[in-house]
Amino acid sequence: MNNEKSNDRTVSQEGDGIDRRDFLSCMAWAGTGLLWSIVGGIPTARLLAELPESRKSRPGHNEDFTFVQISDSHIGFNKGANPDVSGTLRRAIERANATGVAARAPDFMLHTGDITQNSKASEFDTAAELNKEFHGEIFYVPGEHDFLDDGEQYKQRFGKGTIGNGWYSFNHKGVHFVGLNNCVQVDSLGNIGAEQIAWLKSDLAPLSGSTPVVVFAHIPLWTVYEKWGWGTRDSAEALSLLKRFGSVTILNGHIHQVMQKIEGNLSFHTAMSTAFPQPTPGTASSPGPMTVPSGELKRHIGIASVKVVRGHAHLAVVDHTLGEDV
Repeated sequence: MNNEKSNDRTVSQEGDGIDRRDFLSCMAWAGTGLLWSIVGGIPTARLLAELPESRKSRPGHNEDFTFVQISDSHIGFNKGANPDVSGTLRRAIERANATGVAARAPDFMLHTGDITQNSKASEFDTAAELNKEFHGEIFYVPGEHDFLDDGEQYKQRFGKGTIGNGWYSFNHKGVHFVGLNNCVQVDSLGNIGAEQIAWLKSDLAPLSGSTPVVVFAHIPLWTVYEKWGWGTRDSAEALSLLKRFGSVTILNGHIHQVMQKIEGNLSFHTAMSTAFPQPTPGTASSPGPMTVPSGELKRHIGIASVKVVRGHAHLAVVDHTLGEDV
């Protein structure tokens, strides 16, 4: 976590009730980066490169701030699915820098894990240098590929000031952000753990139910496909602490494709990788890097637009790949 530029945000150091009628889920191949806007206190998302000059913020336009999500850069991966993961990460960052509103860059970026492929010092060094090209602050959570050494390298570079195995929270312009580490696994599924859930309970306790909350973690906090370990075993305990809030947005990576689900007040979003795609659940014998025909990779990774309309249980997804011009 890098918070040298923080202004009003503070890092916390303190240590099934779902309305199925409001359920809407959809799945689409889309891109990695999400440009998030807090509009009237509600998080919404759009294409990183969606806003031409004619659509940028005007006086009276109620857009408080924007931020970007990227995920699964896998620096150090060099197989056939993508021999240049540094290049595709750089392109994603270029797009992020070009997509602020009112001639402003996004306020910050969230990276939802698997920064590296093998938790090597050299991979973290490369990732840190590339990420400096983003014109703003970056907040991180680890993926399982960043914890192959029990998180030693990750904590030194991106986990300073965090709690336990790398969880923390901060506030920004009236929105409460919570970064969780659910990649220290007890089996094939993700795991949050009793200590972190207890911290989450105490972290959320002082907040009003009207406070917008954004939770970001690597592995999805809903069971996408249990057979492949695409879910978090104890997520229900964490989600029960969030149901009293009117606006909760949960951002994850790990599965290298975009899926969305709305259940009551909870909006779930998974981002695609900047590195390579993975198969749609159940379409292959196992998950893993998916090789696409030569020249088509950037059509399968990139960025996505997600727009949430509160009160209508409506979720819209628009694809925008890295193969398109910034």
